Amino acid sequence: MKRTTWLAAALVAAGLLTGCSQGGSTDAAQTPTAPPVDPALRVPSPPRSGTLVSDPCSALSPAQVTEIGLVSPGEPYPSPSGQGCRWQSQAYDANKIFIAPLGNQQTGLTGVYANRAQDKYFEPVTIDGYPAVFAANADLRSRGTCALWVGVTDQLVVNVNSSILDGPNVTDPCPIVEKVAVAMVQHLKGAA
Repeated sequence: MKRTTWLAAALVAAGLLTGCSQGGSTDAAQTPTAPPVDPALRVPSPPRSGTLVSDPCSALSPAQVTEIGLVSPGEPYPSPSGQGCRWQSQAYDANKIFIAPLGNQQTGLTGVYANRAQDKYFEPVTIDGYPAVFAANADLRSRGTCALWVGVTDQLVVNVNSSILDGPNVTDPCPIVEKVAVAMVQHLKGAA
């Protein structure tokens, strides 16, 4: 049963990532220029993010992983947009957190906003001073899945996603996802 649950969580995360990337081609022959970055979505001071795309498990420090209540180290996995990393909850084996940079897209948060019409929920927020939005093409928040997109640079957006199937946050996963996103930004800025 746990294997089936994990597979379902991975498919949900993959579906959310795929939903964001649909609607706009990343093929340079079809899209000669990236859409202009909305000034409201500009990243104030892009943090160091050089290894994030190639090693998304570096998005959190081992101390942050433990403090959040996750099992270290994270486990890399292929996502529709490149490489992702998932962490399992220390308290509930069925619960997972996913971080996946959209390495194959160079439009940053502007690309997420461009697909806004496809989303079932779309709630702009700020994560430690960085532009972000809770958004997904399926609203599964009451079932433990919350998707948050964080503009790390004007060209790079990172998806922080949950699959919470057990425990008190099953029907309210977004605060956990936001906590992970804040930790990620602080780590990238060198503050953690």
